Formats: sequence, C-alpha cells, structure tokens
Amino acid sequence: MKKSYYQKLAGIGMFLIVLFVFQNYRSREKEDFSDVHFIAENSVALKLAEFDPNELDKKQWQNLGFTEKQTSTILNYKKVVGGKFLSKEQFKKCFAVSEEKFSELEKYILLPQTNIEAKFNRLKSFEKKSIIVSKKFNPDFYSAKDWMEMGFSERQAEAIIKYKNYLGGSFVSKEKFKECFIISEENFAKINPYLMLSEKTPANYNRYAKNLSSGKTKIQYHTFDPNTLNLDGWKALGFSDKQAQTIVNYRDRNLKGSFKNLEDIQKCFVISVEKFEEMKPFIRLNPAIIASNGTQKAETKQQEKTDFSKVDLNSITFKQLLEFGFDEKAAASMLGFRKKLGGFVNKEQILTTYNIDPELMKQLLSVAQLNTSNVPKYTLIDAPEEWLKNHPYFKYSADKIIFYRLSEKDEKKIWKLLKTKPEYEARMRLYLK
Repeated sequence: MKKSYYQKLAGIGMFLIVLFVFQNYRSREKEDFSDVHFIAENSVALKLAEFDPNELDKKQWQNLGFTEKQTSTILNYKKVVGGKFLSKEQFKKCFAVSEEKFSELEKYILLPQTNIEAKFNRLKSFEKKSIIVSKKFNPDFYSAKDWMEMGFSERQAEAIIKYKNYLGGSFVSKEKFKECFIISEENFAKINPYLMLSEKTPANYNRYAKNLSSGKTKIQYHTFDPNTLNLDGWKALGFSDKQAQTIVNYRDRNLKGSFKNLEDIQKCFVISVEKFEEMKPFIRLNPAIIASNGTQKAETKQQEKTDFSKVDLNSITFKQLLEFGFDEKAAASMLGFRKKLGGFVNKEQILTTYNIDPELMKQLLSVAQLNTSNVPKYTLIDAPEEWLKNHPYFKYSADKIIFYRLSEKDEKKIWKLLKTKPEYEARMRLYLK
C-alpha cells in the first residue's frame, strides 16, 4: 500500500517537472514586444509646409514627428511599393502612419489623391518646380515673392519667412538656414554657394538674435556720388562689410568703374527696393567722371555696334555675352552647357543653365536667333557610345541603352525597357532623329 502511494507521488512529481520544463521552453519562443510602440499624436506643434514624401530622408521624417522605428518602416515600405509613393492613397496604407497623422499631413503632401490619378495624370500637376539660383544673395532681404521666383511654392515661401522671423529676423548663418524644415538637402546644395551668410552660427547667437529684433539704427543720409564711395562710405549708408564689398566689385568689375544711371544702381542685387528708394533722393551722379575715361567711352561705342537680332545663340561668343551684360561666370556656364549638349535645340534649354540671370537671358532670347541645323542627332541604335556617355541628357541611361540595343533593334522596345520618366524621355528625344 505504501509502495503504491509513493509510486503515485513520484509520478505526479515527474509530471510537474516535465510541465515546468515545457512551459519554460515555450516562453522562450514567444516574440518580445517590449520595444513596440503604438503611434501617438505628436505633442509638439509642427510647422508644416508642402512636401514630396519621395524626397524626405530619415531625419526629415523624424522632423515630421515620426519615431526612428516608424521612419524606418516608412522608408522600407517605400522600397516595397517600388521605391516611390505614387499617391496619397498608397502612402496612407503604410501601417506606421496613423489615421490622425495622415489627416494632419494630407493637405501638405505633393501627390495625387489616388493611384488612378497618378496613372493617368503622370503627376504633371504635382511636379515640384526646380530651384534656380543665378547670383549670390542675402536671404535676410528676400521676400516671399523672391523665394517663389526661385522656385518655391507660396506656402513654402511663407514658411521660410516665418522661420526667419522665428530666428529673430535673420538666418544668421548657413548652418541655421539649413535647419529650415522645407529646405531639402538637394535644394540646400544648390543654394549654398550663393548664400551671403557666414558658415557657422556665432557663439553669442541668442544675444545676436535679440539685437536684430530690437531694430536697426536710423541712417543719416546726405548727398553722395556712388562712383566715388569706398567701402567705408557704403558701410556708412547701412550696408554690411560683405554688402559694401559686393557693391564696389559690381561697380568696378561688372560696370567697368562707374554707375551710368540710377538703373545701374538698382540692379545691384544687394540693394533692396526699399533701400534704393531711401537712398534715391540723395544720389548725385557726376557725368564728368563717367565720361572721363576715354577707353571706357570707346568700349561703350564699340559694344553698341553689335546687332544681336542677327546673332545665332549656337554660335554666340564669350565676348558677345559679356557685351550683352552677362558676367564672366554666366557666359562661361552658357557656353560650357552648349558644348556638352552639342548645341541648343530650343531656347527653353538655355534658361536652365546654371549661374544665368534669367531676366537678362530672356531679353537675349527675345532678340537673338537660334539655328539648330548643325546640332548632331542620332537614333538610339546608331548613337556613338562616347556621345551617349558624355551627353547631359543621355549619360545616366547610356549603359542601359548600349546593353539593350545589343539584342533589340526596335527603338520602341528599347524605350519600354529603359522605363525613363516622361520628362527625361522628352529631353532625350530632342537630340534623336
């Protein structure tokens, strides 16, 4: 009897041990959800502006209020759907984006509403304007209209102005300018070389910002001749060291030593419209100084002989561009771009040249001719490999074209295989027979 009792007790003990081991084993297999966080509404008020979700990097997604893990999920989801969000509808399906968050961002997203719209409209009405900068400038003096002319939308321009005001009325440095939410890495890279700001933020930035917002010292104007003012003279009129140096360089280099009229002064980009109107009543140009340089006078007469209505934009020279009013950098950029293309096919291309003053170029385009008869053109089948690899419009697709045409002799099939964006294909076709 006792033996049977102990045997049962031992059996129960063995069963409990096996059960304990089994439970311990199963618990190790369970997934750990301790790091999973449900999406909650961001408690910090965001300053939103229009954006394309296909252009945002990891940091910019986090600036929109997403956590690091949510950001990684969004970027991975973008890869899953083909590397690009086609519509708001598609973006909304990402499980890292809550209903509340999507509602907050929806009106700022530069995408079609549905995939059907994306398919038929090809995003034409949602394409972001490219940013074009042609000359150095101080962003502190730019209005919303100036930013829009550069290529930003109205909302983006207003956001930039608000950000400047938030900083105390000045961007202070390139470092601070870059922190503006709607300035993407790509656009900052374009704008950076032209910014008339210091590279780093001053150590005493907080005090500096307060001084800016407290107001400017009122300038005591007196009559002056802008052709005789030195750096100190321009600084006495309220211009900074850099602005004064820019005005002197503009006068001495671009205008060959003297302002001829009030319009010349007004064209200097560091002199704002408001500043010019303040100075205008006190400006006295001395005609004797303007005409005293005989060489300069002779050069002016010689320049007037060129009839730009007879000049071909595909053969215009460096000297002629300078004569029309472009600086050396702009002239070199245009001729360099023309050489890479093998010649311009239409006038719109010329306006995309870096470092060009758009308004001045429009004046030249309205007058000059464009002869395209000597521009080399090929088919995708017979285009030389060197030409494909060096041409600005073909070089990024050159290897694919060379590979596909080994087995395909039908250009329509090659275009399908290339899968290029419609706007890129349109540019390439300009140089094809």
